[in-house]
Amino acid sequence: MPAAARRRPKLGQHFLTSEAYRRRIAEALPIGSQDLAIEIGPGRGAMTTLVARRARCLVAVELDRRLAEQLRQDLAANAGVEIVEGDILKMDLAEICRVHGATRAFVFGNLPYYITSPILHHLLGASAHLQGLAVVVQREVADRIAARPGSRDYGYLSVAVQFHSRPRMVFSIPPGAFSPPPAVRSALVSFEIAPARPGWDDKSRQEFLDFVKLAFSQKRKKLANNLGVTYPLAQVQDTLSRFSVGENARAEELEVCDLARLFEALRPLRQPVRRS
Repeated sequence: MPAAARRRPKLGQHFLTSEAYRRRIAEALPIGSQDLAIEIGPGRGAMTTLVARRARCLVAVELDRRLAEQLRQDLAANAGVEIVEGDILKMDLAEICRVHGATRAFVFGNLPYYITSPILHHLLGASAHLQGLAVVVQREVADRIAARPGSRDYGYLSVAVQFHSRPRMVFSIPPGAFSPPPAVRSALVSFEIAPARPGWDDKSRQEFLDFVKLAFSQKRKKLANNLGVTYPLAQVQDTLSRFSVGENARAEELEVCDLARLFEALRPLRQPVRRS
């Protein structure tokens, strides 16, 4: 492949070209010799070769056809690496694990900024098959992911991620570590997968996320008023009072566990509420 074609970024890609940061990231991934690793967007394979040395098997999912073809050529001699051309949003983690004889997989990658949230939702929605997760994202997004209640950055994404995992910002990465350099700083974020909430199935999880979206739908409004769009307002207020949540409270003041308790209490009351 001509050098010019190999340099041309597509699909919002910023290739991590700093060897020092590539090694720092690889060393931060808790992957062992018996583990299945899945890489999102391997690009030119710089991280792929580093991590493949430590994992039992590595599946690299690349959307760009030309990059996938080049990776197959470059890594043809490495029997422990499989290059899959496809969209991670359409990949079934359970099936990848089954094919490779694993119960769970460790997923890592450098996520395109414009699609970070959908990828995280997709992966964490299959958390039963996740051993762990570590991704490079825009620093601003990393702040939102790890934000605590009461902070400016705490919102729907914070709750959605923290419901499934315990995120931790590992370190920041400057624009100069990438080619082409992005306009913003990036960060490596690791996710320790949390146990599933007892008694909840996939339907419960999705309904809870819809509940959280509603709770944060208008951040300037009181939590009771946001929830009152879908649940009887008087019963919302009564439930908040029983849970010692102030009548003027906003969603960003509540911990994930508190929002989950509210959801469980209000779930049977869900109904369209017409307002004149």
